Amino acid sequence: MNILVTGGAGFIGSALCRYLVADPGNRVINLDKLTYAGNPASLRKIEALPNYRFVRGDICDEAAAADVLAAERIDRIMHLAAETHVDRSIDGPGTFIETNIVGTFRLLQAATKYWRNLPGAAAERFRFHHVSTDEVFGDLSLDDNSFREETPYAPSSPYSASKAASDHLVRAWHHTFGLPVVITNCSNNYGPFHFPEKLVPLIILNALEETPLPVYGNGTNVRDWLYVDDHARALDLVATNGVTGESYNIGGGSERSNLAVVETICDILDHKQPRRNRRSYRDLIAFVDDRPGHDRRYAMDTSKIERDEVAIAPSVSPRLLVIEN
Repeated sequence: MNILVTGGAGFIGSALCRYLVADPGNRVINLDKLTYAGNPASLRKIEALPNYRFVRGDICDEAAAADVLAAERIDRIMHLAAETHVDRSIDGPGTFIETNIVGTFRLLQAATKYWRNLPGAAAERFRFHHVSTDEVFGDLSLDDNSFREETPYAPSSPYSASKAASDHLVRAWHHTFGLPVVITNCSNNYGPFHFPEKLVPLIILNALEETPLPVYGNGTNVRDWLYVDDHARALDLVATNGVTGESYNIGGGSERSNLAVVETICDILDHKQPRRNRRSYRDLIAFVDDRPGHDRRYAMDTSKIERDEVAIAPSVSPRLLVIEN
């Protein structure tokens, strides 16, 4: 299986590349522009493997994407390349429109032309897997039911609006042009090589530097947390077994308020790396002005992926939630 991973130097993309190359039956081609969020160090352990290749390129360059598809005889596209940080989308939405919407359009165009020229068996095998986010569904109150695949889209930020638009494009290319696609929407990820602007690594790094631990508003906003390696495993299973034209929610089943996550990190660090003054890291928590349009809660209903046995439901890993002895 020749697999093209776009955005494979990013946090989730690199975890997916590491997971896929562990199977010698896979050949992974990583197409990444290497923007600020791309981290070559996350790929160091696999960069010399014979079944892995890195290609520096931009998904907005349709011709370059088409060249990679043809040269590498791609069987499956797993599209993760995207701008993802909500705060950055508020400060500069243009980049999100260009990458997440225009870039997805260009990639779809290249993929459709390539797929139409494949011989029968290869065309049957081909898949375009679009990896998206739970944020496209908008805001839940604390007592609302979790997001289902049929939940109407109601994005709140330029980031989530751009991802919603890209989801719609992928569905349109399936319904109009017949491109065989699957879509996944995931909850918040955490794990190794996470870019430090995101909550979990930001809090860890600030705590170790004994600088304030910023928490938006009163910290009651709730997210469902998913370990990134569990997500990578689920992505592979959906890409392999998912029903063409369908979308699947992937979640960790581990809802926590932002404040609870920060306090848990503080407690773990109190145990693992005590402060010199012996005070708790919780003393560094600093509540800051909430960001505009901050959604209260995201929660994923994963019953479809479990019911259809498309993927093994990612295990709820207590790596973040329990202090080990």
